Amino acid sequence: MGTNWRSKSFHDRCYKNLKDAGLPDRIAWITAASKSRPWMDTDRVGIYGYSAGGQSAMSAVLWHGDFYKAAVADSGCYDNRMDQLYWTEQWMGWPVNQSYEDSSAVVHAANLRDALMLVVGELDTEVDPASTMQVVNALNAAGKDYELLFFPGGRHGVGLSNRYTLRRQHDFFVKHLMGVEPPNRNRS
Repeated sequence: MGTNWRSKSFHDRCYKNLKDAGLPDRIAWITAASKSRPWMDTDRVGIYGYSAGGQSAMSAVLWHGDFYKAAVADSGCYDNRMDQLYWTEQWMGWPVNQSYEDSSAVVHAANLRDALMLVVGELDTEVDPASTMQVVNALNAAGKDYELLFFPGGRHGVGLSNRYTLRRQHDFFVKHLMGVEPPNRNRS
């Protein structure tokens, strides 16, 4: 969440609170920046992230859907109760407690209000693809619509360099933020 250049109060705010992801600060920054940049449209803000950023991107549309209208979440861990301990414990502590559930996108999947694309590679060894499948199951149970790009043989961060994924992500944002239907690529 932070670096050694951040204050203790910053770290205290983030500790056991992965769903925060600095999103309230980002909303404030974007809103403030838009005041002097009229070309910024704060009614059409999207977010992309992979790995911990994928978790943050999904958090944006779960807990800040009034601001973020579309998210692409690539290779994220959506419930830290199943993530690698060495990473999770530095942000969430030990033992597992209510804060893990409070930050779980799986538990809160029914909060989805806006457009979401999930991207996952079958052979991701950094974040178990089962994390994405758990959130897919929760979204299905909640009757939510979303897009899922699954890549057989894909590894962690498959959405960063795969040409097909990059195009699909681009088309997703064009559709959901610009309101323009992308061309039918099957006919081009």
